[in-house]
Amino acid sequence: MNTKLALSDDILMKIEKPARYIGHEVNAVVKDKDKVDVRFAMCFPDVYEIGMSHLGIQILYDMFNSMEDVWCERVYSPWVDLDAIMRQENIPLFALESQDPVKDFDFLGITIQYEMCYTNILQVLDLAQIPLLAAERGEDCPIVIGGGPCSYNPEPIADFFDIFYIGEGETRYRDLIDLYKDCKKKGMTRREFLRLAARMPGMYVPSFYHVEYKEDGTIASFLPTERGIPVSVTKEIEMDVTNTYYPMKPVVPYIKVTQDRAVLEIQRGCIRGCRFCQAGQLYRPVRERDVETLKKYAVEMLKNTGHEEISLSSLSTSDYTQLPELIDFLIEECGKKNINISLPSLRIDAFSLDVMSKVQDVKKSSLTFAPEAGSQRLRNVINKGLTEEVILNGAALAFEGGWTRVKLYFMLGLPTETEEDIRGIAELSNKIAATFFDTVPKEKRVNGKVQIVASTSFFVPKPFTPFQWAAQCTQEEFLDKAYLTRKAISEQLNQKSIKYNWHEADTSVLEGVLARGDRKLSQVILNVYKKGGIYDAWSEYFDNEKWMQAFEECGLSIDFYTHRERSLDEILPWDFIDCGVTKEFLKREWLKAQKEEISENCKQKCQGCGAARFGGGICFEERGN
Repeated sequence: MNTKLALSDDILMKIEKPARYIGHEVNAVVKDKDKVDVRFAMCFPDVYEIGMSHLGIQILYDMFNSMEDVWCERVYSPWVDLDAIMRQENIPLFALESQDPVKDFDFLGITIQYEMCYTNILQVLDLAQIPLLAAERGEDCPIVIGGGPCSYNPEPIADFFDIFYIGEGETRYRDLIDLYKDCKKKGMTRREFLRLAARMPGMYVPSFYHVEYKEDGTIASFLPTERGIPVSVTKEIEMDVTNTYYPMKPVVPYIKVTQDRAVLEIQRGCIRGCRFCQAGQLYRPVRERDVETLKKYAVEMLKNTGHEEISLSSLSTSDYTQLPELIDFLIEECGKKNINISLPSLRIDAFSLDVMSKVQDVKKSSLTFAPEAGSQRLRNVINKGLTEEVILNGAALAFEGGWTRVKLYFMLGLPTETEEDIRGIAELSNKIAATFFDTVPKEKRVNGKVQIVASTSFFVPKPFTPFQWAAQCTQEEFLDKAYLTRKAISEQLNQKSIKYNWHEADTSVLEGVLARGDRKLSQVILNVYKKGGIYDAWSEYFDNEKWMQAFEECGLSIDFYTHRERSLDEILPWDFIDCGVTKEFLKREWLKAQKEEISENCKQKCQGCGAARFGGGICFEERGN
């Protein structure tokens, strides 16, 4: 099928990486638009290279296109160079496969993976020539639907979306599309369709809910405006992850993207229960894919893509029960074809190191530990089941195996943190460096030295975690903590072997505002966008000043959203969503954190989080003692 490109050769010659916009990649799906009933534009609101690396979109793209009556196409945020040209020349945003304008589609689905892309969502709507506010959209506009982790607190962007799909996409989309087709056939209005959609499981339609506020700015009530609309929305979850959709022919880009490899999702969820981690709560219970199925997928995907690397994806790869069998298979399969195996999220123990030395070139790669906190006391507060002994043992094993680079990830500003905990970051880094000199005799030190890279990010409290009530540090407090860390590292005996990096503080504060914000923030985001704010997730385009001005102009306080500790009885903006983990469980964990008490992981002992009601996964497996 010959598709005329939406951009002229003239424009393509002017912009960097024109391959972002021309489509036609290997495995891209092209259908006859006259033979489908529903056209779905699937958007990742960031640049092509980032969006193309997202597994969720590949899964949904594959699922939609397996339906005969649906054609799903992809759309990404145009980079700043093309953005300017499209506005100047009035070119509407288009989907890659057909090059048709997105405004002519039935649905625009936007995956919302991180808070800092909120202005890019407005960029996409604006360039697509779709009214930014859901309330202003007419009968001829696509239904704008949001999903992904940030939709678990959709309130800051509620004004821009018609529907949020809460939970995992494999379960309800077929029903939603059937409902849409039915409404269209009966000549029903957009509003009537949304009213019926709001009654479907997992669907949240913001326009059918009303928020009342107390004088102090907290929420007094959050209720549906019509009878028949549910008071709370329960997340959708795919319990049979082995026999669901999975892309055997993922789209292969022409240019290098962030994750240029075949991705094998081995399980969903995590047994660990770290108290700062949102994904660990949202994706409960843990569900594993069958190892025989994964072997088949691996062979098939490598054959269909020509990728030279395969990566295992999960929140904690080491906890996948059939990992040894899967890795043995991959080593044999990939060895024959010179294909690299990438194993993120492994715990550093003898088994993992053995595997890593088999699959990667030890001399080139570095090992990653995520202790998250510098002291054992603070690791107990956050329930990070990692002791100093385990970390140092792992480091010693690694150094014996020939590794000389270690990356360490920590967070600053965690609840109850003291100066001593911060100094602990420097002390632990120093002990790991010392372990190298104790473990590796002089004559075996190939490069003569060890490199420890300690990185700190700033703690952002997230909804549906035990820390959702916690206060977040101010920008000044964060920076003071980073300087203290740097100073403590410079006082260590092995300071020459330790490099220290830290994250920007202003974006962390803003991320905290957007993560736990309410509906009032829609006006702030709109205000920033109108001032020209886009690509806030990219430090070279992020302009904190625009955000500060917008908060002032909208009469809202940043401290209200970040700096205060919430009381346990406050109505939180996301309380109407039921993510499977109960508020009672999160409260228990918050109180245990303050007492520095740990909770065992799901394999050791059930903590009664509430996820067992989904009737499957780890909650119903035999627990090893």
